[in-house]
Amino acid sequence: MPHVVVEYTANLRAEAGIASLLREINGYLIEQRVGDAPAFPIGGIRSRAIALEDWCIADGDDADDAFVHVRITVGAGRDDATRKRVFDGLFELLKAHFAAIHARRGFALSMEAGTFGGSGTWKHNNLHARLAARTTPDAATT
Repeated sequence: MPHVVVEYTANLRAEAGIASLLREINGYLIEQRVGDAPAFPIGGIRSRAIALEDWCIADGDDADDAFVHVRITVGAGRDDATRKRVFDGLFELLKAHFAAIHARRGFALSMEAGTFGGSGTWKHNNLHARLAARTTPDAATT
């Protein structure tokens, strides 16, 4: 269950390719493995973006300055090595996605990672069953 929230300053809207970034993030998370098993169930992956209409960066003198802050939260149960590998790789993906913007304007990219606690989350999700049925035709009848 990785949930990813991309907050970005609205002055990036035209050039940041946020919709494609969300697909890149999901694709990256789907590819992650622990041994032969997926690191995350596909039906639990959620990525979304929030354009920030109001912000101030540093002293506020340059209206062209921009930032992106990404939060990823995963369900408990992944070991530290898996979490570090996944999070390091995700940050590299983010840096590559925003490299051209970083090269031409004042830009700050940050990411924070956390874990959902088992007793602090509630879930109601039919996506896992639907996705299982898609890959295993007999799964829909069991």
